[in-house]
Amino acid sequence: MNILSCNNNAPNARYFSSIKNIPDEIYKDLQCQNNFYFNSKYLEALEKNNSHVEFFYIVLFNDHKKAIGFSTIQIIDFYLDSVQNEMQSIVERVKCIGRKLRVLSSEKPFKILTCGNTFVTGEHGFFIHPNQNKKEVLKQFVSALLHFVNHDTLLKNDIDAFMIKDFIRESLVITDVLHDEGYYSFKVEPNMVLEIDKDWIVFEDYLASMRTKFRVKAKKALKQSANIQVKEITQYDIENLLPEMTRLYKKVSSSASFNLGDFNLETYKALKENLKENYILKGYWLENKLVGFLSGIFNQNSLDAHFVGVDYNLNKQYAIYQKMLYDYVSMAITKKLTILNFGRTASEIKSSVGAVPQEMTIYLRHKNTIPNKILSLFLNKIKPTEFKQKYPFKDKTLIEK
Repeated sequence: MNILSCNNNAPNARYFSSIKNIPDEIYKDLQCQNNFYFNSKYLEALEKNNSHVEFFYIVLFNDHKKAIGFSTIQIIDFYLDSVQNEMQSIVERVKCIGRKLRVLSSEKPFKILTCGNTFVTGEHGFFIHPNQNKKEVLKQFVSALLHFVNHDTLLKNDIDAFMIKDFIRESLVITDVLHDEGYYSFKVEPNMVLEIDKDWIVFEDYLASMRTKFRVKAKKALKQSANIQVKEITQYDIENLLPEMTRLYKKVSSSASFNLGDFNLETYKALKENLKENYILKGYWLENKLVGFLSGIFNQNSLDAHFVGVDYNLNKQYAIYQKMLYDYVSMAITKKLTILNFGRTASEIKSSVGAVPQEMTIYLRHKNTIPNKILSLFLNKIKPTEFKQKYPFKDKTLIEK
């Protein structure tokens, strides 16, 4: 259900409550459709199938009425009780203080307005035209965001906090301007990234580049998983497979320390229909039983791993998850891509296949000054989970990004 009114445009901004309402000339001005995270077909699939998230979009214009920036906004309900990791004790203290000051309710979720993609790790919140001053445009976006919320009665009352996610270290020289706007920054779990070596023509070249210990480990996993059948899941297969895929996905998502929001797997139907071969969906079968699936997107020069589902009861015996990681690598090599983004979680096992951590920073602010100060105390305590980085390649030293 769409609650947004997008009639209170700022002088240099327009607001859209649906991706379908954005005119084609805006995409022509921005030339952003080649990046699938800003492609209308991708965003339409998310919007259509995730009704628990409220979507809207901001487009900025220059004095000549040409589009210079595009931002995707998602409003989510975050439940503090969902934090189940080492941060739980800190969250309890924040909740206690917040409720005493009557800025946190025990009856309703914490409503966060997120600039970025709730479901994917990476810088997918802003697209800024290359000829623009990124710092200035970012400040315009923040101003336009506040204007919109302050002129929408429902949002003004409901929104608790603003979040802008996820930025790599190299972007911080631009994004740290957000500190001047009352935002606090904190580091989150890194994106695990594998650079595809230009000498890897086939998957066997990748295996050959590994140290003996890791090559043996890879071959053992591939042998354990030899009886697993891997098949493409088409848009026509999804309907029948969705119940089992959802069960497997829930197994993985429920083990995460916390989630900003659940992904509705019905979205896969629209993603396959809209993006065709650029969206990957593979099923893993053992004796005609679905024991796992992976998903991902070919986006420009990268392969981005998305959600997976795994039958944990069989995972150790058949190395299902390890096989998925090696299959991602194989696909990236076959497609002659340069980057494989594995995303967050399971950092150590991803490092064993060659991925290195890419630091990620999020900016957050409460809408009110006093709770914003309380929030800063909480954010200062947040640290990414430590893990033991593996170095599987024999000819080069991997450098942390």
